[in-house]
Amino acid sequence: MDSIEPNLVPLACFALCWTVACVAILVLAGVFPLGSRPDLAGTSGTALALGNLFFLAVLVAGTAWFGWSHLRWTSLVIAGGSVVLFAPGLFHLWPERWRDGRAGLALLLCALGGSIAALRFAGGALPAPA
Repeated sequence: MDSIEPNLVPLACFALCWTVACVAILVLAGVFPLGSRPDLAGTSGTALALGNLFFLAVLVAGTAWFGWSHLRWTSLVIAGGSVVLFAPGLFHLWPERWRDGRAGLALLLCALGGSIAALRFAGGALPAPA
């Protein structure tokens, strides 16, 4: 019984944030290069794409650090691997207009920001504001 993760709340937080990050990677993979997406042409489309990319980098780094500092290595590998395995299924459950367009990028930006806030609230993986 020593191999079972005793920290279930941090494990759930890690799995949730890692799920959002993996789905965001799949969504953003279809956005770049920006020149191939005429529906995202212009300043607002570029800002949404780059803002999502920045938030995704912060979320991936924060989630990795959170998992490393709060979970056992075995739990990190099993939970993270399961999320990576099933993230494409979650991606395909999204309606197409959420995956391909400005509304989807705006929704993704909110999801990434909410996940970063949840990660900060759950265990201080990110520095506190001054």
